[in-house]
Amino acid sequence: MFLDDLSLKGKVAIVTGAGRGIGKAISLAFAEAGADIVAVSRTKEEIEATCREVKKLGREAIAIPADVTNWEQVKAMADKAYAHFKHIDILVNNAGTAAFKPLVSTHSLRSGQAGGDGMTEAEWHNVLDTNLTSIFLCCRAVGPYMFSQKKGKVINISSISSKKAQVDDIAYNVSKAGVDMITRCLALDWAQYNINVNAIGPGQFYTKLSAKSHEDPNLRAGMVACIPMGRVGKLYELGYLATFLASPASDFITGQIVFIDGGCLQFSPYKCK
Repeated sequence: MFLDDLSLKGKVAIVTGAGRGIGKAISLAFAEAGADIVAVSRTKEEIEATCREVKKLGREAIAIPADVTNWEQVKAMADKAYAHFKHIDILVNNAGTAAFKPLVSTHSLRSGQAGGDGMTEAEWHNVLDTNLTSIFLCCRAVGPYMFSQKKGKVINISSISSKKAQVDDIAYNVSKAGVDMITRCLALDWAQYNINVNAIGPGQFYTKLSAKSHEDPNLRAGMVACIPMGRVGKLYELGYLATFLASPASDFITGQIVFIDGGCLQFSPYKCK
């Protein structure tokens, strides 16, 4: 009975940023649990590759290239997904990016230039639009389909960066804090439609976005030193958590940000004696 409640058999899941990393891992985990997949990304070749792997697991999958910061493309994506499968049960808002820059650089301070080589407005808006506005747009497009069904699961990908500030990462940190709040707000608004809205907050996982830190031995050692469990996460572990939150086993869980970080958020360099 319990294992049946973890099944996604007969469900349809839209996953943004499904071409690689976290999005791909979640897509494959969902497929193993029985779901059909709508893989979404701007990079057609990557989501088509994800769909091929999903089909090898015996599930149906379609690739829909779309810019999730563009309302017209997002609305067309949701409509196409519904037209193909006739229902949408799960939405995973995973698309994300970062701009590792200070707001104002030390060079700018020395030269007296405003902005200088610090973060530009375009970089700021790109991170906020990709990480946060995309959730607004995708929920706006998919929500009505879930309302009509009187059920649904929305999973937003947040980060430990929503709680833990990092140097030269201001746009990413702010965007992920926004992800946590939009999750809580939608959970309240959509509970009346029997729709669960939760977020996953990953810690350190190897993805294309974090590759530079993981591939530098010194940076990686410093990263692992801040993780009580002594290792970075494995992408399939994120897939397991997402599957639980997408399944009937989590029907009474909503408005939660579930961190999967090996204890990183609890880490302190100070020890009481």
